[in-house]
Parts: sequence; structure tokens; C-alpha cells
Amino acid sequence: MKKVLLASACLFALAAPASAADLAARPYTKAPVAVASVYNWTGFYLGIVGGGAWENGSGDPKMKGGFVGGTAGYNWQTGNVVFGVEADGSWADVSASATGATVVPGFGVVTATASSKTDAMGTVRGRIGYAVNQVLFYGTGGYAWIDNKITLSALGLTASDSKWHSGWTVGAGVEAFFAPQWSVKGEYLYRSLGGETYFSGALPTGTLNFHTVQVGVNYHFGAPVVAKY
Repeated sequence: MKKVLLASACLFALAAPASAADLAARPYTKAPVAVASVYNWTGFYLGIVGGGAWENGSGDPKMKGGFVGGTAGYNWQTGNVVFGVEADGSWADVSASATGATVVPGFGVVTATASSKTDAMGTVRGRIGYAVNQVLFYGTGGYAWIDNKITLSALGLTASDSKWHSGWTVGAGVEAFFAPQWSVKGEYLYRSLGGETYFSGALPTGTLNFHTVQVGVNYHFGAPVVAKY
């Protein structure tokens, strides 16, 4: 038993220095450097857009309503300047109607209703803006169109005619990334559409001008976020 105790004591004495060496201070390891994200706007994107429109004019009633649709575009970034092209198309319900007395030959004074409804609208525009990391401030302008229908009702009869109006648009907006490949935008556009003649020349219209405010969400393809150390 004494031999066992002596052997154990010797092993303990030999192990103690090794254990002390194991407890020596660990070498210093440098902490990783934090990564800063820099957003690059270059690339193709698709999105959804919706908002409200109201007619700019002196007479009443004025057309007003909402719309919702899709967007496609492409951006090029150089420094902080971003150039882009964008097209959008929307289903719309922007309308107005008026009812009043009118004279119909052979029938005298009758009650008639006239309504105008824009059921589709869209634009093809250029964009130029200034990017502050994930936020883009921009101006925009280009081609605008609407598909409009006028309906006349009187004496139990109804007649409708649709025309495509073309014109121009100009506006401004702000867009911001809220996730690596997702952005949200708010935008104002003024749209001016040329007049058309309905019902085989019987009813000419003047220029149709609209104010529109819209919001959208875009998905950006590729890798819009650059990691910078």
C-alpha cells in the first residue's frame, strides 16, 4: 500500500507542472472587423405599384379613383448618380359621371347620364437620381397613356366608346432598400393626355390631366449589396 501511495505522489508531482503549463495565458486573437454594407443600385428589378389619381381641371365632376399594377425597370449606378428606365401598367378605376336634363330631337327634354372611366393606365419613363447608400432620391419623366371609356345613357338606351389617350408625364420620388434585395418607393406623377374624339367624331374631348400618387415594392435581381470592410 505504501508503494502505491508513493507512486501516486510521484505521478501527482510530475503532473502538476504540466497542469500549470496548461493554465498559461492563451494567445491574443484579434476580434473580427465589423462589416459595413454599401448598396449598389445597378441591375434589373420587378415590382408592384398602386395608388390614387385625380383629374386636374376647372369643371366638375372631376375623375378620381385608384389603380394597381406592375413595374419593370433597370438601373445603372456611377458614383452616387443612378440612371434608369422604368415601365409600368395598371388596372384602374378612375371615373366621374354627371346626370342632367338635355334636349333630344323628337323627344324633347329628357334626363341623360354621361360617365367617363379610365380602366387602364401606364408609363414608360427615364429616371435620374442621387443615391445615399440605401436611399435613392430621383426625378422621372417620359411617355404616358390611358385607356378611357365614355358612356351615354338616356331613354333607357346606353352607348359606349373607348379611346387610347397618349401624352407625357413628369414627377419625382424616393426609394429605399429595406432588405438586401427589396426596396419600397413613394412617387408623384403629373400626367397630361391628349384629347380624342368619341362616337365617330360626335364628341371631342380636351386634354385630360391627372395628378397621381403611388407607392410600390420592388425586387432587385443579382447582388445589389456590396460588403465593405
